[in-house]
Amino acid sequence: MGDIIKLDSIQDYNEVLGVETLHPLVNVVNMSELDVIRHGRKNFGFYCIILKQIDCGPLLYGRNQYDYKDGTLVFVAPGQIAGANDNGETRNPHGWILMFHPDLLRGTALDRQMKDYTFFSYGANEALHMSERERHIIINCFKEIREELEHAIDKHSKQIVAANIEVLLNHCVRFYDRQFITREIVNRDLLSRFENLLGSYFNSDKPQQLGLPSVAWCAAELHLSANYFGDLIKKETGKSAQEYIQLATVERVKELLTQGKQSISEIAYILGFKYPHHLSRLFKKVAGVTPNEYRSVS
Repeated sequence: MGDIIKLDSIQDYNEVLGVETLHPLVNVVNMSELDVIRHGRKNFGFYCIILKQIDCGPLLYGRNQYDYKDGTLVFVAPGQIAGANDNGETRNPHGWILMFHPDLLRGTALDRQMKDYTFFSYGANEALHMSERERHIIINCFKEIREELEHAIDKHSKQIVAANIEVLLNHCVRFYDRQFITREIVNRDLLSRFENLLGSYFNSDKPQQLGLPSVAWCAAELHLSANYFGDLIKKETGKSAQEYIQLATVERVKELLTQGKQSISEIAYILGFKYPHHLSRLFKKVAGVTPNEYRSVS
């Protein structure tokens, strides 16, 4: 494994790329203006959005492969490690890089909203694959930010740049929504596999070993990041992944209650609840009655 390059500041990345620092907290780089980009894994101390304007070839997406050639956006958040590890280089690269430090957003409306842009926690195989029209919109956003950075910094610079970044991110939300919709068949297959996963989980001894299935565990079993999995389930069903798991759990409780063989405590143990009253609380919340009330009318 090669060394990991630690990039704590925008200046650090500018030096790696060999470009001028126009602002200490943000920069936009047109990669076509560079002679070469050297490969290597990087530990980012800031947000980074990378547009790859190359033929990406087949990309792994869950358990399937897709071939996207119109442009791919990859999102990196502070503390994440990204990049190739072959110690190679790309000559005459094409694409764009937007990098911005969290300090740039302090005191802006965008600072409070960053947690809502969950795609910063998606894996590289869940990147945003854009159409040509979408790619042009994003490039225009990059150019707007860069144009502002080429002006002398004044008291308005921070708010204007932050506002332009927010516009770009909101376009990305829209494009991800489109991506979820255009993958409808794949999404339905995922939902089916999710249901089967929960069924097999409750039919095994995993609940006694691991407790109730978590969103993170289900996502890992389906080869997706937890955030992407959660967003996809929400788009497909209107419920969060956690709500979906709770519904499946309550349905299994109902099955066991109607069989009439086990006590509430025994059912709680079988399904991985820590305490029986946790089962009763969830059941009442979802079903509207207590387990005993449900059993009495079943």
